[in-house]
Amino acid sequence: MDGRQHSTTKEPEIELFVKAGLDGENIGNCPFCQRLFMVLWLKGVKFNVTTVDMTRKPEELKDLAPGTNPPFLLFNKELKTDFIKIEEFLEQTLGPPMYPHLSPKYKESFDVGSDIFAKFSAYIKNPRKEANINFEKALLREFQRLDVYLNTPLPEEIDQDSVEDITISKRKFLDGDHLTLADCNLLPKLHIIKIAAKKYRDFEIPEDMTGVWRYLSNAYACDEFSHTCPADEEIEHSYASIARKMT
Repeated sequence: MDGRQHSTTKEPEIELFVKAGLDGENIGNCPFCQRLFMVLWLKGVKFNVTTVDMTRKPEELKDLAPGTNPPFLLFNKELKTDFIKIEEFLEQTLGPPMYPHLSPKYKESFDVGSDIFAKFSAYIKNPRKEANINFEKALLREFQRLDVYLNTPLPEEIDQDSVEDITISKRKFLDGDHLTLADCNLLPKLHIIKIAAKKYRDFEIPEDMTGVWRYLSNAYACDEFSHTCPADEEIEHSYASIARKMT
């Protein structure tokens, strides 16, 4: 993934195993797999990605990681499972000066989107038409919270000596102008919500949520995000049986 030469230190040998899609080869729908894929790419380290066909797990994987579903990681031939622990391990192990730290500066950058996926899941699984409006409102409230956070300038955007008052943030991502672990967590989920909620509930993120839309358009312009997204049909297929028909 990265051609940088580090003469003094030997690069680690890294293989990331992610869920395969419908064809058994391309990337499947798994926000945790995408999260680690983004982290490794942003670290600028060399790594290989192997897709695992969950319908017929290859023999070597049964030996390698019995009972484990992707994502998992081989780091210098050592197996790492549990994506949260893998992420912490990568942040600690792949640090400066060779690799960037990706932890966000502000705790709120992590917290602001923490409920959005749960609210989406409840919304898409609800089969009762009369309850739909309340589930949608709950999801919209989380989007509103995110929008306010993205439009509120961070402390470093406010120049104490400047005559102009910055009232609306211009930053690209949750924690500033660089993607952090907070974005690696939230963006794959937002992508799923955008595709699945439109397909099965005809829901779209309101246009007046300028902060959210600015954030998404900046994110889709980054290879680390756009090139790790599963195809739309992977997401639609994943939710075909989860999205309950409303009656």
